Amino acid sequence: SRMSRENASADCLNTVTTATEDGAFQSKGRNTRILSAEEAERLAKDQILVSDFKQLKLEKEAQKNWDLFYKRNSTNFFKDRHWTTREFQELKACREFVDQKLTILEAGCGVGNCLFPLLEEDVNIFAYACDFSPRAVEYVKKNALYDTERCKVFQCDLTKDDLLENIPADSVDVVTLIFVLSAIHPDKMHLVLKNIYKVLKPGKCVLFRDYGLYDHAMLRFKSGSKLGENFYVRQDGTRSYFFTAEFLSQLFRAEGYEEVVNEYVHRETVNRKEDLRVPRVFLQSKFQKPFSKT
Repeated sequence: SRMSRENASADCLNTVTTATEDGAFQSKGRNTRILSAEEAERLAKDQILVSDFKQLKLEKEAQKNWDLFYKRNSTNFFKDRHWTTREFQELKACREFVDQKLTILEAGCGVGNCLFPLLEEDVNIFAYACDFSPRAVEYVKKNALYDTERCKVFQCDLTKDDLLENIPADSVDVVTLIFVLSAIHPDKMHLVLKNIYKVLKPGKCVLFRDYGLYDHAMLRFKSGSKLGENFYVRQDGTRSYFFTAEFLSQLFRAEGYEEVVNEYVHRETVNRKEDLRVPRVFLQSKFQKPFSKT
């Protein structure tokens, strides 16, 4: 399951093309991946849920488990992600003129693998960034590129800590929510979206990318890992949810956002050495805070 996070990170913010630089085939659209008969049978059989007692313990220890993850892996686990075409296009589209200063919020910044390349590549950005893990936040602050003139990084549980304590209302041009929501209990996801809504400027967007239904990582969970529908626990105690476009759309719309784009990205990664085809599925979406109704 460590691989699943590694692949997610490696995929974090990749451009969408039909043939990618690593030889993977990629397509996108509204359809979910079609399972093989064997995969469908395996998923149908796996109906036993982790006990309520253990589920409560996982919820209580969520922060501790992510902290331990960063303690074990420090800053070496994820590769730096240089924001590729899609996100840069988004940032360009947000600007009314070329050198316009933009304010972004990276919700769930980890150790800064997306944050620092972005600050390096775009000098006209001020970034707020927060993470659940105090240890991850410390790593960001110790990074040689950390500059309080250009970014403000703070520890935050997005399900309960009010973002307004660190960010003015209606002040952010773009919010990124990249492989973050999947780690949160589905019952609490709406709280994250409500929290983000307060700091986002009217007319501006949340850029979302996360695990999609039937991604390879979902099919690799062993029996006894299931917490609920499309929701699983890894061996290290961190959790992962696999999204359908419908579920995500309802989640955002219930908090007042409008859907702009919401589609699956299907990637087939080929392991040539073992002649394995690995089906990756992500959901890549964009939701807008409407202009205030006058």
